[in-house]
Amino acid sequence: MADYREIIRLLTSGVPDNIQQLVDETHPADVLEAVQEEANADYKYLLALPDDFLADVIDEADDDDKYDILKVMEPERTRSVLNRMSVDEIADLIQELEDDNRDAVITSLLRGRTKTAVSKLLKYDEDTAGGIMTTQFIAIYASNTVMKALNYLKTEVDAETSYYMYVVKKEDYTLLGVVSLRDLVMAPFDTRIEEIMNTSVISVNANLDQEDVAELFSKYGYAALPVVDDNGRMIGIVTVDDVIDVINEEATEDIYHMGGVNKEEKIDGTVLEAVKSRLPWLAVNLVTALLASTVIAQFNGTIERIVALSAVMTIISGMGGNAGTQSLTMVVRALSLNEIDQENAHAILRKEVLAGLLNGVAIGAMVSAIALFYNFNPWFGLIAGIAMILNMVCAALAGFLIPILLEKLNIDPALASSVFVTTVTDCLGFFFFLGLATIAMPLLG
Repeated sequence: MADYREIIRLLTSGVPDNIQQLVDETHPADVLEAVQEEANADYKYLLALPDDFLADVIDEADDDDKYDILKVMEPERTRSVLNRMSVDEIADLIQELEDDNRDAVITSLLRGRTKTAVSKLLKYDEDTAGGIMTTQFIAIYASNTVMKALNYLKTEVDAETSYYMYVVKKEDYTLLGVVSLRDLVMAPFDTRIEEIMNTSVISVNANLDQEDVAELFSKYGYAALPVVDDNGRMIGIVTVDDVIDVINEEATEDIYHMGGVNKEEKIDGTVLEAVKSRLPWLAVNLVTALLASTVIAQFNGTIERIVALSAVMTIISGMGGNAGTQSLTMVVRALSLNEIDQENAHAILRKEVLAGLLNGVAIGAMVSAIALFYNFNPWFGLIAGIAMILNMVCAALAGFLIPILLEKLNIDPALASSVFVTTVTDCLGFFFFLGLATIAMPLLG
């Protein structure tokens, strides 16, 4: 771990050699974190850095922090640093602005190749391959020799990665293949690129969803994938660091959705932002809770005669909710990874139902024993156990079927599944237990 105090000391020393030492020996991410941790995010400390390195530091920051860093600079320096940042990071930054402000920022702060590249990236949806790609890649022609490609590589510094060179048609940039740096340096200088290129190159369409792009990276383990348009022309690359950001973003979104929280809410946000994010979903939960209370109201007479029912029924509904959440978590995760299809869906459903049944028998036996402490009547314990088994099986069914149905309806399963599963297990848990108790009233009296 980097010594954050030493980083701050070098930043504030005012000695050019110290700054150069920092640039040579420290990763930009460590410099950013040092300022955030040791200097209370006073980004004026970063102004001592040269523009190239400062651009790298900003690349490592979250979008909100990027804005805060840029705010402490003079306009001319902001322009200089922005034009040294990765074009995909600039595009992400501008993407967060209102539409009316985007053109003004592009016109006033960006220039040359950076301006052109960012304008191209902004044409794509931010959640697609085109939205997360960079246009900074190395393209070479099939007819070139290895010597010519190596000479070009020496001068081509404006690239996200140089591990792979993409072979394209000279006329229209149609993707033909890929050459690794290792293949290039191992081949004789007079060898033509088309003789050593790999034509089985895997590419992604610019409009492919970022989650699908992440799955391809996970499947093949590449460090980068080329992005092509509908005509097969290469327009950019997606690198593994961008995909890691996508995976974190999607996982965070799913976790927030399952908890009924807006993905835009920040842990250090304001009270008003937290309320606006959470209140709507709490209102939905209130409506579903009313459904469960309506079921209970139908059995008021039974509860009045056997008060012990009120103590045990919450156990049955609560355990059903827990079991449903377990199934739901597995299914939502499998859906996000495309692990459920028509071929295995029935087998997975059978597994979940059987697991629910066996867990229900085990938990039901324990609930029966617990119920006896509230009402020393074997029939009371038996009814509690049967209700528990029935609710656990229904919980498994709901945990599987509800997210599947929501996905068929193009609704994010992570967003809405949990409240529906809980509603099902609450309502059915109360119905099974109180309904059976009503039928068996003479035995419980």
